Amino acid sequence: MAEALKRPGGELASRPLHFFWVVDCSGSMYGEKIGTVNHAIQSTIPEMVDAAKDNPNAQLLVRTLKFSTGATWVTPTPVNVEDFAWDDLDAGGVTDLGKAFEMLAAQLTIPPMSDRALPPVIVLLSDGQPTDDYKSALDRLLHLPWGKKAVRIAISIGQDADDDVLQQFTGNSELVLQANNPQALVKMIKWASTAASLVSAPASRPKDMDELPEANDAPNATNAPLVLDMNNIPDPGSVGANDVW
Repeated sequence: MAEALKRPGGELASRPLHFFWVVDCSGSMYGEKIGTVNHAIQSTIPEMVDAAKDNPNAQLLVRTLKFSTGATWVTPTPVNVEDFAWDDLDAGGVTDLGKAFEMLAAQLTIPPMSDRALPPVIVLLSDGQPTDDYKSALDRLLHLPWGKKAVRIAISIGQDADDDVLQQFTGNSELVLQANNPQALVKMIKWASTAASLVSAPASRPKDMDELPEANDAPNATNAPLVLDMNNIPDPGSVGANDVW
């Protein structure tokens, strides 16, 4: 996938597309929730590989950031999706979402981001309420050029998740996906892992994208916004009362 794409008049090298899993590993995720997350992301990796092959202009790089009491990069450096392996996560501790935003923001500057990169994709999974001061870190993240341009999706796990906070992160209530049972969580993870990063929908471009030098200087600017087909967000389905988290 890192090979150049040949076209009349020259070659277009693939451009990095950074995909971040940001996973709540607090104590309330213990058991079935974190087990479902581990299984779903592990099983969707081959689908991400296949989707990446269909977009040779992009080099899909994946990382995992977990947060509970503090936050830690599970994947210290970006990994090509073909080489990415999911490490099962454990749950315990509090919900230091602000620390996760702080560590994420530190990776969305140039460097370490390349000025040739495509808009990054950030998928945040959480089932609770932040236990630290998340607002200042989120504000910094959303004021970074790459933070503004990022495709930001949140998966709200269970009925105790703070959807207001998740909507502040996404900036769009439609991109706060509800997962109140294992089946819905698997659906949302699988959709976010592929459609979110590899569907091009220029009409959904942020209004200020053309003002960003990274977009204007790109060798193929029309391919820069890899964003969402909002019509294809999966229906979580109906479940009985006993199946709801």
